[in-house]
Amino acid sequence: MNWNHSLTQTEYLFIAVFVLLYGYYFFRIFRVARLLGTTAWATIPKFFLRSGYFTLLLVALLGPSFGVVEKELVSEGKDIYIAVDLSKSMDATDIPPTRLEKVKYELKRLINALPGNRFGLLVFSTEAYVHAPLTSDQGALALFIQSLNTNLVPESGTNLCSAVELALRKQLAETTDVNQTKVLILLTDGEDFGECDPALAVQLRRYGIAPFVVGVGTETGSTIPTAKGQLLDKDGRVVHTHLNRSYLRQFVQETRGSYLELASSSGDLTPLVSAIENLENRLVDQRKLEVTTNKYYYFLVVALVLIAIDLLVTVRTFKL
Repeated sequence: MNWNHSLTQTEYLFIAVFVLLYGYYFFRIFRVARLLGTTAWATIPKFFLRSGYFTLLLVALLGPSFGVVEKELVSEGKDIYIAVDLSKSMDATDIPPTRLEKVKYELKRLINALPGNRFGLLVFSTEAYVHAPLTSDQGALALFIQSLNTNLVPESGTNLCSAVELALRKQLAETTDVNQTKVLILLTDGEDFGECDPALAVQLRRYGIAPFVVGVGTETGSTIPTAKGQLLDKDGRVVHTHLNRSYLRQFVQETRGSYLELASSSGDLTPLVSAIENLENRLVDQRKLEVTTNKYYYFLVVALVLIAIDLLVTVRTFKL
């Protein structure tokens, strides 16, 4: 037998004090009866009756669980893949402290604002990689997000479509249900140097994936600080990076997605949270568990019957 609740030391103390006072009460009844030269044996049934229902009430309060039943546990939510650009341009400081640090901060807020969903984390530059598989563990995901840096991927360029292709493969590997709600979030500054397969947009529409694209940075842009100064190109010139808004808007139009920007330190992803919340939840996990059930009501019903008997049946305390 299992118990849903346990008594604290203070509660044990109160119960002990009550038992002592209750025992002393009956001791006093018999002592007074002796002094009066009579008997109080008629109170003995009441003593056992009250002791019984007090014990039953305590057992019911503790919540005894016994007997195994099978229950189905169903979780509903969305499978959300987040793809983060880790090219060197994400170290730019036009959004302080850097574009990437701003992304990390906002992503941790995002997952906290969307409990009950599963998140997967992808990273990309010229190639895309899985950084964290789908999980509903927000604490673990926050650690993966915090570990993001531009040294995680070997290449320094950017190919947005590689991330989309990987996300599409992962989404389809998780479910073949075309009605399953699939969410893809891309965070990038849009400085893309890869070419997309024209069939990619068709596939996204076919499987009902309308990506949310978050443009990170400003059109004014900035240089990219490194440990040795500013990042230089192959000709020795200082690299200046800026948000490629026109490319991202074109990508969104082709894929029928949605576009928003993180263009300042005060910007956030609140519109994105609202848009995802408005999407229909789907079954993300279903399992059967064997559990014990709380049978407190058996003890409570018997206790109430005994209390009713105690109220209806009267006895003479002293027999003269």
